[in-house]
Amino acid sequence: MSQLAIKSLAKTYGSFKVFDGLNLSAEAGEIVVIFGGSGTGKTILLRLIAGVEEPTAGAIEIAGHDVSDIAPEHRGVGMAFQNFALFPHMNASENIATPLRAAGADESKVAAGVAKVAKLLKIDHVLNHSPRELSNGQKQRTALARALAASPKILLLDDPLRNVDAKLRFEMRLELPRLLRQSGATVLYVTQDYKEAMALADRIAVLANGQFVQTASPEDIYMRPATLGVARLFGDPSINTAETVIETQGGTHVVLGGTRVPLADSYRGFAGREVIFGVRPESVTIGSEGVEAEVIAVTPLNERTVLLLQNPNGWEFLASLPSTASNIPEAGSKVRASFAAAGTHLFDRQTGERLDG
Repeated sequence: MSQLAIKSLAKTYGSFKVFDGLNLSAEAGEIVVIFGGSGTGKTILLRLIAGVEEPTAGAIEIAGHDVSDIAPEHRGVGMAFQNFALFPHMNASENIATPLRAAGADESKVAAGVAKVAKLLKIDHVLNHSPRELSNGQKQRTALARALAASPKILLLDDPLRNVDAKLRFEMRLELPRLLRQSGATVLYVTQDYKEAMALADRIAVLANGQFVQTASPEDIYMRPATLGVARLFGDPSINTAETVIETQGGTHVVLGGTRVPLADSYRGFAGREVIFGVRPESVTIGSEGVEAEVIAVTPLNERTVLLLQNPNGWEFLASLPSTASNIPEAGSKVRASFAAAGTHLFDRQTGERLDG
């Protein structure tokens, strides 16, 4: 039995439909990242689970029980917001204590609960500080501590690292998985940052157009995206694409920029299909074989160097090479590029769905 189950969930505001028929489950202790762009309904989904808003249709079950008629404070759900939402007239300790006091805990349990979670999050030295005296990192940890204080079964995190600086965001990506697993809660974590999603998730649920278009492990999301849209959401630089047709005369292949690019024979059944060929920039290899191209620009990016390439037929694409590579060409040079199978994908041109070959 799943710790959290969302079944045929729908939410509308008048004639505007946020989502309809949404389904998702999460096991005890699992970290599920809800990933998607602005306006896809990620925060609304968390508010529905928390009980702050009511669904138009469908059910939300926690530990097998429908919680539709249960008040937010009795659902066993903790939530941390991207803007911290700390009470300005309370110090950090009092902020953290609010869910414990709301649940009717006596003061000895409140004090013990605050001390335990503050130690876990390394903010025990600022418990007497007001929110205005805290750094953004300390505010973020205080908000997380408040969400964890009552030992919730379900922990909802609404893009909690969005308003902290880049250094802290990087550090928390490393530290958060350990903290969240120590809590024992089932976690739904909302973010628009694909690196954050990849670093934190046991599974990623990609929300787009009112549906979860793919729910899978970070590896599967990246290496086997269900749609072209999903493929474009993950990766920096983004996936290269080109419209082409699968041909089988003289071997299964596509033609890119006037050059044949071989495909696995398993794609033979798609002969004549109009497709979008996709290849990750890090799966582009510069060598003596493959598609002819000119190097338009060379951009060093720390451990990677990105090349902008253009085929004589006008197709532009990117290659991402290790900066330590010995064969990084200069701008203006002529090269040939081949594509590793692991980073190559074919998507139906009409539907955008990935073809499994």
